[in-house]
Amino acid sequence: MTYQSRHVTGWVGWVWFAGMLMIIAGVFNIVSGLYAVVNDDVYVRTPLRLLFFDVSAWGWIHLVFGIVLLAAGVAVSVGQTWARVVAVILVMLNAMTQLTWIGVNPWWSLAVIAVDVLVLYALIVHGGEARDLAR
Repeated sequence: MTYQSRHVTGWVGWVWFAGMLMIIAGVFNIVSGLYAVVNDDVYVRTPLRLLFFDVSAWGWIHLVFGIVLLAAGVAVSVGQTWARVVAVILVMLNAMTQLTWIGVNPWWSLAVIAVDVLVLYALIVHGGEARDLAR
């Protein structure tokens, strides 16, 4: 029987941090999506006219995306390698979709983008250590 120890640093906490932040970002998207579905009429006043937008479709997209992001965050937290790859893709997509949402709710979108940047850093730089610890 061969015992092989793996060197895992304290940086693995960054990956767990990323997983928890993904869960939070997923919840943010779920809340934002539900809000858009329930309050689907947005009015924007300009100097010359009043613009009306129906944001319920974006609300449904954010709702589904939030659920998937939340599930990937849970999988990342338990060290699943596939979840790390999926998470990086989802977090990048989430940041890009928040840019489209920024006109409707700018402060909320900026907060979610900031969380996404922290998650990307943790996953890309320290993601392999969570896999090693899970083994």
